[in-house]
Amino acid sequence: MELQDPKMNGALPADALGYRQEREGFLPSHPPAPGRKPIEFMDFEGKTSFGMSVFNLSNAIMGSGILGLAYAMAHTGVLFFLALLLCIAFLSSYSIHLLLTCAGVVGIRAYEQLGQRALGPAGKVVVAAVICLHNVGAMSSYLFIIKSELPLVIGTFLDMDPEGGWFLKGNLLIIIVSVLIILPLALMRHLGYLGYTSGLSLTCMLFFLISVIYKKFQLGCPVGLNETEVESKNPTALPIQGLNRSCEAHMFTVDSQMFYTVPIMAFAFVCHPEVLPIYTELCRPSKHRMQAVANVSIGAMFCMYGLTATFGYLTFYNSVEAEMLHMYSQQDLLILCVRLAVLLAVTLTVPVVLFPIRRALQQLFFPSRDFSWPRHVAIALILLVLVNVLVICVPTIRDIFGVIGSTSAPSLIFILPSIFYLRIVPTEVEPLYSWPKIQALCFGLLGVLFMAISLGFMFANWATGQSPVSGH
Repeated sequence: MELQDPKMNGALPADALGYRQEREGFLPSHPPAPGRKPIEFMDFEGKTSFGMSVFNLSNAIMGSGILGLAYAMAHTGVLFFLALLLCIAFLSSYSIHLLLTCAGVVGIRAYEQLGQRALGPAGKVVVAAVICLHNVGAMSSYLFIIKSELPLVIGTFLDMDPEGGWFLKGNLLIIIVSVLIILPLALMRHLGYLGYTSGLSLTCMLFFLISVIYKKFQLGCPVGLNETEVESKNPTALPIQGLNRSCEAHMFTVDSQMFYTVPIMAFAFVCHPEVLPIYTELCRPSKHRMQAVANVSIGAMFCMYGLTATFGYLTFYNSVEAEMLHMYSQQDLLILCVRLAVLLAVTLTVPVVLFPIRRALQQLFFPSRDFSWPRHVAIALILLVLVNVLVICVPTIRDIFGVIGSTSAPSLIFILPSIFYLRIVPTEVEPLYSWPKIQALCFGLLGVLFMAISLGFMFANWATGQSPVSGH
């Protein structure tokens, strides 16, 4: 059955009319056939406020890679880094625009169902697998930070050797944190409930940013002093070998390390698996309102990323390491509190990252089942056990998930949204050779290029024995 478009003389397919409705700010309604469940995978009315949605999406964007952004700036230059970061922020916003447009055309707010609509059953499986692999990799990187940093923080507070007590073992601590903090939060039925913990996580990272700015003015640049003089005057100050003696900031830099850092920067705004679940739970959902949530979140993270990288770089200049916190004195009380805040932020991010994995698995294996608490709890438990086992038993997991991240991240950001747009938006409204679809095609090709660059330099690192910068 065809629907009449009042702006056209002829009939228009339902998807095309839905697209026009979406362009006018309305989500089309696609009632299911009698006896069938709706495909939106929604069994409740969205009640999450605009602010809480911003907190959740910002928390999903914020990754452990923020600790390495100053290192990236050291190998690109201040202006070049900020220009690249701004371009990446715009590309991420455009990618979310493609996702929301496709969701509006077909009335689906599930990433996996968009894959099925665009590519058939195989597309649903591919999308679910990509989301699971990417987010399991992100969860693993967060738990690795807890495993390596929490024993040092607790040992410093207790004035003990981190290897001195059984309760300071990293493997034991990640199990305790997973059971006492992550699991209860992961058992929340709706992602919107995590808005408060996401706000706390972002507050911790804001404290980290303020501390980096403060330390820039406290440390200065003691040019001409030797290490002994610095340590004698201020025992908590950073040894001089950690500072650039010239203290000159470079506005534009091109070196071999730049090609390792740029792909990492390109994935600094990965949050796409969380976009549609947050959209589903948003109060008074519409494409315009969700795009505003995305733009505010991306804008806030751009400011935080830019300030952190700039002040971290202007503190240590070209001597900055990939893990910026390692550059500061480990006995500094403020830095100790910063490390604790970063650990808390990372811990509170894990449940937000877990939600899309569980949703993908439910879409894949239980697409027509009603909500079940036993299944909800079981999936969370299995995922946490799996990630804990990987972090404890596989010492080279960062390399393994480096490959996964280099393939899943560009797929989620660039390739899949462009394919969805090309396949879902009706050709009656947007012909294949129209400018919006040419843009989407170029966007997807850019993702293929990023994937090739990321994998190429990762394999080059392995071949030369170098260690790339890590982080989500």
